[in-house]
Amino acid sequence: MRRRPDTPSMPHTVIRGPTTGGTILVVDDQAANVRVVGALLGRNGYEVMTASSGPEALAAARTRAPDLILLDMVMPGMDGFDLLAALRSEPALRAVPAVFLTATQDRDLLLRAFEAGAVDYVTKPFMPEELLARVGAHIGLKQARDRLERVARERQELVNLVAHDLKNPLTCVLFASQMLRQPDCLPERVPRYLQIIEDSAQDAVGYIRKYLEGQARALDSAQARAATAATACLQETVDWLARRYDLQLEGCGMHLALRVPERSGRVAIEPMVLRQVAGNLVSNAMKYAQSGGELELVVRASAPGFWQLLARDRGPGIPAEKQRQLFKPFQRLGAQDPADSLSSGLGLSLARQIIAEAGGQLWYEDREGGGACFVIELPQAAG
Repeated sequence: MRRRPDTPSMPHTVIRGPTTGGTILVVDDQAANVRVVGALLGRNGYEVMTASSGPEALAAARTRAPDLILLDMVMPGMDGFDLLAALRSEPALRAVPAVFLTATQDRDLLLRAFEAGAVDYVTKPFMPEELLARVGAHIGLKQARDRLERVARERQELVNLVAHDLKNPLTCVLFASQMLRQPDCLPERVPRYLQIIEDSAQDAVGYIRKYLEGQARALDSAQARAATAATACLQETVDWLARRYDLQLEGCGMHLALRVPERSGRVAIEPMVLRQVAGNLVSNAMKYAQSGGELELVVRASAPGFWQLLARDRGPGIPAEKQRQLFKPFQRLGAQDPADSLSSGLGLSLARQIIAEAGGQLWYEDREGGGACFVIELPQAAG
C-alpha cells in the first residue's frame, strides 16, 4: 500500500539503490526533506534508513549502526545536538560520522555543531552535487578507517595466536634444560631431555612455518583446499602427548593414564594443530590440577561421524561462576597464576576457535566424582 505524501517517515524505513556504497541514517522531522534526501542517496548507491525524530533515530542506530548520519539541527523534543550527544555516549556509535543538514547561517550554532562532534554540515536548500560529494568523502573515510581497524585487529589476533602457540614448546625446552642442569639428573634420562628440547624446538619452528604458509595459502585457494583435507590419527596424538609431557607431569607429582580403543579413528584436522590444542589442555592440567595426581586422556567415538578426545583430571574443577567466562579471551582458570605470569588467558579461547574452524567443538564439563573434563569433538575424516 502506498504511503500518503504527507505521512511522516517511520523509524527503520529503508531506501535501497542499485548498489550499496554504505548505510546512511537520515533524520529530519520534515517528511518532505526525508523523502528528497533519501531518494537522492538511494539513486546513488547508498542504503538509507530514515527517522523523523531524535528518539526514533537513536533506536534505529542502536538496531544497526550506520556508516554516516545526516541529521537536522532543529527538531522538536530531542534536537540534533541532543541526538548527537546521545549517540556519542554509546561506544558502538561514537565513531559514526555525523553531518548536520541545516538552514541556519548562525556562526555560533555551526561552531557548536563541530564542538558537539559533527564532522561537517550542509546548508539547506542544498545542491545535490554538494551533498553527494560531502557524503561520499565522509563515507570513504569511515570505510577506510574500518578496514584499517579490521586489519590491525586481525594482525593482533595472529600475534596472540603465534605467541601462545610458541609458549608451550618453549616451556618444554625450559623444563628439559633445567632438569639437565640438576646435579642429581639421572644419566639414563639425559637422552630423553635432549630429545624433548629438539622436538620442542622443531615444533616451534613448525608453528612459525605453518603461519607463514597459511598467509600464502590465503592467496591460493587450491592449496587452501588441500590443507583442509589433512587428517590426524587420535592414537598417534595421544602417544605424542605421552612422550612430550610424561616427565613434566611426573615433575608435578602427576601421572598420565591413557584410555584409547584398539581401533581409534582419524579426524579432519591437521595433526600439528590437534597436538597444539590437546597440549594446551595438558599444560592447564599441570598448572591447575596438580592436587589430582592423575591426568586421564580418553579417546572415544561419539555421535555418528564424530570422535572425541577427553582430558580429565581429579583436581578442584572449575567453579560454576567461572565456567561462563572460561572460553573468553584473557580469562585465567585460577585467581593465582601458577605459571609465574606466563599464562595469557588466551589458550582456551584460541583452542575453541581452532577446533570450531575444523568443524568441531570444544567444551568443559564437571567430571563425575570431582575434577575437570575438557572435551574435543571433531568430525571423522572422510574415507
